[in-house]
Amino acid sequence: MKGFIHEHGKLAIKNMDEPTAGRDEVVVALRVAGLNRRDVGIPNRRGNQADALILGSDGAGVIDSVGENVTNIKPGDEVIINPALRWYDNSDAPPKEFDILGMPDHGTLAEKIVISKEQVEKKPAHLSWEEAGVLALAALTGYRALFTKGQVKEGETVFIPGAGSGVATYLISFAKSAGAKVIVTSRSETKREQAKELGADIALDTNSDWPEELKEERIDLVIESVGKATFNRSLEVLKKGGKIVVFGATTEDVVDFNLREFFYGQYKLFGTTMGSREELRDMLKLIDTHNIHPVVDRTFEFDLTSDAMEYLNQGKQFGKVAIKISE
Repeated sequence: MKGFIHEHGKLAIKNMDEPTAGRDEVVVALRVAGLNRRDVGIPNRRGNQADALILGSDGAGVIDSVGENVTNIKPGDEVIINPALRWYDNSDAPPKEFDILGMPDHGTLAEKIVISKEQVEKKPAHLSWEEAGVLALAALTGYRALFTKGQVKEGETVFIPGAGSGVATYLISFAKSAGAKVIVTSRSETKREQAKELGADIALDTNSDWPEELKEERIDLVIESVGKATFNRSLEVLKKGGKIVVFGATTEDVVDFNLREFFYGQYKLFGTTMGSREELRDMLKLIDTHNIHPVVDRTFEFDLTSDAMEYLNQGKQFGKVAIKISE
């Protein structure tokens, strides 16, 4: 089978051995895979490692075969891959055996994947293959940040710097489904308009004066993923006693902030990443109940996966980037 791999410091499509299902495993014939920033970063983390690793964390497809102990799913079933490995019940932090699919395990950018029967869920019927293929990682991350950690409530105001990321698009839809007011930022006028079309109530230019623009607003919750470039600016517009949830750092990781101002402001700071299977299933119920569709910015053919990686790295997308693997 074909797989998009990282090997000896290079990316390529390579013929790999077809996987076979163990006793408690399933083989999924993938239709669509989704790209994430994680996939762009892994080659740098691996350096010149000699073993070929199939990249990719997100995907959706059809069950091809199952192991002898598998009773929860059968060949022909349409499924999505849960990339949060071995994290089943909602908890304050993931268990020590938790990992994210796509390193060190082979990922979803291939014609087939073998994976534990515990890591697949039925594909939501209202989603296209492209929508289902880009769903799990970003949507689960956003769901846990907003609901589990942020505890968003109806009537609250949520502030989301960086409107174009895949997680941000889910956050907008999820927050609106909860009855919250949503404020986002972007340097791109096009992305600001797209965010408002998706449901954002206010879309600010990233370079604007946030305290001035938001002086009439009361920000209850900030969901941060940009890092050093926006963290202190976000904190500045958060109400006293408000919550800030951080799930990423697309700019620099290390942030300096004034501790005295922080504890005087009685702020609450939470870190989060990914989520449990319990939360994934709750998220799937939410998107079904509210007929929420992932935002797919662009779909690339499998042979153009390298181009898709470069496109994602440029940060021009609004929403998710999909890779079409088979019909």
